[in-house]
Amino acid sequence: MSVKQRTLKSEFSLNGKGLHTGKQVTATFKPAEENFGYRIRRMDLEGSPEIPALAEYVKLMDRASCLEKDGVCVFTMEHAMAALYGCGIDNCLIELSGEEFPILDGSAKYYVKEIEKVGFEEQKADRRYFTVKEQMEFCSEDGQTKITLLPDTDYNINLVVAYDSPYLQMQYATYSEKVTDFAKEIAPCRTFVFLRELEMLLQHNLIKGGDLDNAIVIVDREISQEEVNRLAKLFNHDSIEVKQGILNNLDLYFDNEPARHKLLDVIGDLSLCGRFIKGRVIAERPGHKANTSLAKKMCKAITQAEREDVRPDVDTTAEPLMDVNKVRALLPHRPPFLLVDKIYEVTDDIVIGCKNVTMNEPFFVGHFPEEPVMPGVLIVEAMAQCGGILVLNQVEDPENYSTYFVKIDGIKFRHKVVPGDTLVFKLVKIAPIRRGIVTMRGYAFVGKTLVCEVGEFMAQVAKTKK
Repeated sequence: MSVKQRTLKSEFSLNGKGLHTGKQVTATFKPAEENFGYRIRRMDLEGSPEIPALAEYVKLMDRASCLEKDGVCVFTMEHAMAALYGCGIDNCLIELSGEEFPILDGSAKYYVKEIEKVGFEEQKADRRYFTVKEQMEFCSEDGQTKITLLPDTDYNINLVVAYDSPYLQMQYATYSEKVTDFAKEIAPCRTFVFLRELEMLLQHNLIKGGDLDNAIVIVDREISQEEVNRLAKLFNHDSIEVKQGILNNLDLYFDNEPARHKLLDVIGDLSLCGRFIKGRVIAERPGHKANTSLAKKMCKAITQAEREDVRPDVDTTAEPLMDVNKVRALLPHRPPFLLVDKIYEVTDDIVIGCKNVTMNEPFFVGHFPEEPVMPGVLIVEAMAQCGGILVLNQVEDPENYSTYFVKIDGIKFRHKVVPGDTLVFKLVKIAPIRRGIVTMRGYAFVGKTLVCEVGEFMAQVAKTKK
C-alpha cells in the first residue's frame, strides 16, 4: 500500500532569536503543493527569494548548516527540517523574516508542537523515497568522524558520540521510524556546548543569541567562583551554579540527551536529500559537515536515478501530437530559429518533443565547418522552445501569450550533437505556476544518451495580444 504525501493543514508561526545572529526572527510554516518539498523564502529581502532545502545548496559554516543560492543565505535550519521530516510532512513553504531560524530552546520541540497542533493534510501524490541500494559513506580526513548509509527496508539510525571529557565520554542513540516516538524521544533533545568552547565561539562572532535557556553547557573542568560569576554576567543571569557537570542546574531529559540531539541533527541534515529515506545510517561522531556531505552524495544518486527514469520512451517515427505546423501556431519563432520539429506529449507537468539535426542547418556553415557540432547554446534554446509549449499549454488562449525565459541555471553538456542526430527533449515542471512564473527542469537525449541537461528553467508567461 503506497504512502501519500502530506502537507500542513494550516499555517503557523514561531518567533525567537537566531542562535548566531542574536536577531529576532519569525518563521512561518505554510501548506504547499504536491512534490513541492521544503523551501525557504526570505521575506526580508527584495523579491522574496526562495531557496530549496536541498543539499546541493549547502555551504559549510561553523556549528550550523547553511543554505546559499544566488548570494542569499539561510542557516541554522536543521531543527526545523528534522521536525518536518520526523512528523511526516513532505511539502512545506517556510517564510523567514531574517537569515536564521529561531533557536527557541535549542531543540525541535516547539516546531513539533505546532505541527501537531495544526495537523496534516494527505495529498494525492505518492511519497517520494530515496531507497538505498548500495553502501555510501563519508569519512573525515582525520578519521574521527564517519557516517555510513546502508540498504534497509525502513529508516533506521545508530549513532555514537565520544568526547575527551569526563562528563561526556561515549554515548549511544538509536532511531527507528517504526518504533521511535520522534515527538517524545528525539524532538525535545537540546543542543549542547562545552564550557571550553564558549569564549572561542563568542570571539568568532557566533552564538550571539546563545544563552543558558537554549543550550546545555557541559562543564568539563574545574571552574572557580570568579569564573562562574563572570559567566553569569556574560549571559545576563543573576546566578549560575554547576550541578553534575551541567551549568545552571538544567535537568537532562534523558541520560543520553547529547547523543539524541546529534541524532536530531542527522535527521535534519539528511532530509536535505529531498526525499524520505529507506536505509540504515551508522553515524560515528557525526557533525554538520559529515551529515551534509553524505546528503550531497544522496542527492547525486537521486539525480542519477531520475535521469534514468526521465529518459523518454518515445517512437520518433510515430505520428506526433503536434507537427511543425502546429508548433508554429503556438511559438512565435520562425526558421532558422524555430528549433522544435515535433511534439509527442504534453501534460500539465511534462512536454516531450524533438529536433531533427541535419547537415542543412545554417549554423553548421560557420560552427566547426570541418567537424560539424551543434552549438550548445542552440540546444538549450531548442529545449527552451519545447518548454514554451508546456507553459502555453497552461493557458486557455495560448495564441495570445508569449513565453520569456528569465533565468537558466545548472546547464551541463555531456555529449556533442552532430548532423544525423535526433534530439529528444523532455521538460518537467518542478514548481506550480505562480504570478505567471513557471519553473522547469530540462533534458535532451540522442537515443539513450543524455547529451544536455538544465537544472532550472524559469520562464514568465506574458499576454502579448488582446
